[in-house]
Amino acid sequence: MPDVAAGAPCPTCGTPNPPDRRFCRRCATVLVPTAAPAALPWWRTLWPPRRRVRAHSGRAVRLLVILTVVVALCAGGFLLLPAGRALLEDTRDKLSGAKPVTPAATEASAEVSGHPATNTTDGLSNRYWGAPAPGASITYTFREPFRLVDLIVTNGASTSPEDYARQARALRLEMEVTTQDGTEHHEELVLSDKPGPQTIPTGISDVKTVRLVLRSAVGLTTGRHLALGEVEFFRRG
Repeated sequence: MPDVAAGAPCPTCGTPNPPDRRFCRRCATVLVPTAAPAALPWWRTLWPPRRRVRAHSGRAVRLLVILTVVVALCAGGFLLLPAGRALLEDTRDKLSGAKPVTPAATEASAEVSGHPATNTTDGLSNRYWGAPAPGASITYTFREPFRLVDLIVTNGASTSPEDYARQARALRLEMEVTTQDGTEHHEELVLSDKPGPQTIPTGISDVKTVRLVLRSAVGLTTGRHLALGEVEFFRRG
């Protein structure tokens, strides 16, 4: 028979119990409580998420650290992707507005007498650049690189419907943009066969030169030539 007096009395009812008993022989109270698990250090509570947190530690701090890391990774990955950078620049274009930019020099590969290439940047709708045939090109050079947001093209000899059809028009332009570092961007611009300005969104950074080649002529018959009224450039405001 175990020595009852050698054991610890029950903390609830005071009944003496043998030293090897785990529960009180009278009220079943636990005589040797299981020790509580030790608290984890704070750095082990960050990842993976755990139910137990260190004593006096901040659950809010842990969540804030995790959130900051996730946001930083997402933002970094987004900006590193070309599509992410393009979307960011496009958003800045829309929020900043646009301002006109005047080329420092304008030069054509060919021009009809009396209709020089500089007529495309004089701001007058009844003066135009005359090109003898498709394949003729016009090149605009700018003093400083800029973000080309929009291009506005006024096709034909005039904005007047009667005068517009007097000369032939190019309904497709091959655009070659050269940036400050020498990179070339090629785009095909399709124009409507109608008088008046036509806006073409571009969104190209660090532009130094823009070259337009006339293609897809319409109305080109004997005694007529291709007419391009105005070409306007707009940068980010």
